[in-house]
Amino acid sequence: MKHEEFFRKHPVFTGEEMSRYLASCGKVGPRTKEALLAYYKKTGRVISIRRGLYAVVPPGANPASYPVDPFLVAAKLTKDAVLSYHTALEFHGHAYTVHEHFIYSASRPLSPFTYRSHVFRGVRFPESLRRAGKEDFGVVTMDRSGLEVRVTSLERTLVDVLNRPDLSGGWEEIWRSLESVEFFDLDKVVEYVLLLGNATTAAKVGFFLEQHRESLMVEEKHLKSLHALRPRQPHYLDRDKRKSGRLVSEWNLVVPREVFERTWAEVL
Repeated sequence: MKHEEFFRKHPVFTGEEMSRYLASCGKVGPRTKEALLAYYKKTGRVISIRRGLYAVVPPGANPASYPVDPFLVAAKLTKDAVLSYHTALEFHGHAYTVHEHFIYSASRPLSPFTYRSHVFRGVRFPESLRRAGKEDFGVVTMDRSGLEVRVTSLERTLVDVLNRPDLSGGWEEIWRSLESVEFFDLDKVVEYVLLLGNATTAAKVGFFLEQHRESLMVEEKHLKSLHALRPRQPHYLDRDKRKSGRLVSEWNLVVPREVFERTWAEVL
């Protein structure tokens, strides 16, 4: 079939992408796309994920059970979608556990929805990034199944998951995941923290880096920059839960015991 090249290069695609493809073929009739999609959906070659978003089914596969790559779905939900938080950890191969929730960042994310067993949730880019016009700071483009996917770098992901534990699986998941990464460009980590300008986030990152000073080769300059931004009064590691814990005066941060002592690593 003459459309197989498009399908091969677009295992998940938007209606807009198909329209551009048809236009490149000289077919610009108002109903051409709709007729073509209707035909391929009827034959089981294409399945609809949600309005305007489709997945290609290989010949001979069952459309009802064919496993659509959820990373590609999340990456295609908006034009500027960026795989973020725990989803970025998974994409980079550094998540301690696999989740059914997929998180992406965007200027105008869609409402959460479920497709098969996966839940897709979008969050807005941090306000400080939007004000500075730097939503793409620390965003890298990587290949997955022949498609270019935008995802936060490991450096931005480190900061993001500490900033939003609610999107990242909780503290044990965050600590265990980040500890599987052997190297971070710490200059980039600090640069991103300063760009966010959040005192609590600076303290969280400073505390994490100090706790892993030797393994991550943290230099005094990195801690000094973060220390200058720390809160002037004690803040909780998790602002939403305000769980009691140990005050780390160096960072004015109240850290739950299980995080401070990494109790999940205790040998029973």
